[in-house]
Amino acid sequence: MGVNVCISAEVNFAAAAIIGTVGIATLRHAEHPREVLLASMPLLFALHQFIEGFVWLGLDQKIGSLALENSSLLFVLYAQAILPFLMPLSVLLIEREGWRRNVIGAIVAIAFGLMIYMTYGVMGFQTQVAAEHHSIAYRNPETESLVTGALYIFVTCGALVLSGHKVVRWFGILNLVGLTVVAIVKQYAFSSVWCLYAAIVSVMLYWQFRQGNISWSRYRTKDAVQDPASLGTAATSTV
Repeated sequence: MGVNVCISAEVNFAAAAIIGTVGIATLRHAEHPREVLLASMPLLFALHQFIEGFVWLGLDQKIGSLALENSSLLFVLYAQAILPFLMPLSVLLIEREGWRRNVIGAIVAIAFGLMIYMTYGVMGFQTQVAAEHHSIAYRNPETESLVTGALYIFVTCGALVLSGHKVVRWFGILNLVGLTVVAIVKQYAFSSVWCLYAAIVSVMLYWQFRQGNISWSRYRTKDAVQDPASLGTAATSTV
């Protein structure tokens, strides 16, 4: 378990403040409603880190046990159930028609099923929370298995890697690398460490939105240029 990552309430709150500021700026560059969910990812990751700050406070006995229990539930529910559905959905919304969109749509359907099952596991079974080697380990007997782990990686990174947007594919590759490394090095604290890593990586989305490299409108324009029939239809409709 060689790497020693020093994570604490202070680190989580600081990360939440920095990434949250970037997240708000990213949202300002979303030009189309279809881009909003993907542009929201840095802000959602920031809120997630903010919640885990309270988990640390609970483990340090600086807040009550009920607050610790609620914070842990919110963190795990988002990390294990909601995030693996929102991630592919955000990619589907900005994808243009074609085989990529069809495959990503199938991944979203699988992700929805996984979200339902993981929500059942998180809500129906007690999640054990403990500080281990400067990280937080979340253990749930129902959500932790080889099958759920494989599906989690598939739906969380699969849609990103398949995206027609080059920068989104790189975002997916970086997250896949992070998932793999964390699973090998810090498997016992997988949710905690990877979500911090993903939050940091998501900051790259700000620059890409600012540069206009992620644009639904631009992709629709490309479709119109590539399909002369659609231009003819559009011209007829304006007469």
